[in-house]
Amino acid sequence: MSFVSLKKAQRELFLFGLFKIRLLLFCSPKLIRIDENEVLLRIPLNWRTRNHLGAMYFGVLAVGADIAGGFHAFSLARNKGLKISLLFKSFHAQFLKRAESDVFFHSSSGKVVAQMLETSKQSGERVNQTIPIRAFVLQNGEEETVADFELEVSVKVIDIKK
Repeated sequence: MSFVSLKKAQRELFLFGLFKIRLLLFCSPKLIRIDENEVLLRIPLNWRTRNHLGAMYFGVLAVGADIAGGFHAFSLARNKGLKISLLFKSFHAQFLKRAESDVFFHSSSGKVVAQMLETSKQSGERVNQTIPIRAFVLQNGEEETVADFELEVSVKVIDIKK
């Protein structure tokens, strides 16, 4: 299966933020990598995303986890010609340390999401699965985890595009 180019995916994320959920656009997410298995994006620490202590606001961290968990499903569905209804049933976060620089959000649950889409397509039912997301900063060239998220993603295939 060929996957969408990074440039096209970034444009789709921008348009989704512009027309559907403006808060995404406000946080300026940048896709670093997206393929069948992984999503990696970065949200910069700047005047929009910084809290009163100089660290990334926890709401912005939640936005990053949301994109990493949800955008993968939309991209996989689009590649399969499916229209889906996606929502999050639960959201668990463990904040490990203050994020005092740009934060990267990583999901490697592409195979799980693809299986969810296939199951929903076959059954016509909503399918739920917990997806882990890791948020990290680069500290002296090393990845340092700042938060771990578990999002219960719920998808239902509602139409097969012709």
